[in-house]
Amino acid sequence: YYTRDFEKLNERQRQAGEKEFANARNGAAGSLRLLDSRITAQRPLRFFAYGVGVAAKARWKTHSETLDRLAALGFPVSKERGVARGVEGLMDFYKRIQTKREQLPYAIDGVVYKVNDLAMQRSLGYVSRAPRFAVAHKYPAEEALTELLDIDVQVGRTGTLTPVARLAPVFVGGVTVTNA
Repeated sequence: YYTRDFEKLNERQRQAGEKEFANARNGAAGSLRLLDSRITAQRPLRFFAYGVGVAAKARWKTHSETLDRLAALGFPVSKERGVARGVEGLMDFYKRIQTKREQLPYAIDGVVYKVNDLAMQRSLGYVSRAPRFAVAHKYPAEEALTELLDIDVQVGRTGTLTPVARLAPVFVGGVTVTNA
């Protein structure tokens, strides 16, 4: 969701007496899981194309060329992309996007670095479902202060004791936190 679309969706949820979504990611995930596709169709979901599964006749050799081709075909592709070399180049990109983060019309929690050469991507492959050719670089988590009200100890089914902090409600990272 774009931020403004997400705010409108939550306003509709409030007016209908339904539960609001904590953040755009939860709203999008929940929308895609709905059994009634008519409800999903009414929600202003958007996406950025970030790759191609199979393109047998494709002539491009890099990820950046893939994104350029997708954009030329009319697919929505993030304008906040680039090719970087080495750790210094990656860090420069990370910092540049971080400075733009608050002005973006959608929420992000970091950047993703990918090996640009598609032959190298294929060679590196995947571990489980995660690609070896890509890594996420998250921005520091949002922090907020609150008051510790109490500490309870819960007993798990195996007898493990787990302390649980009871907190004065605090809104952070798009959700209200009351326990930790």
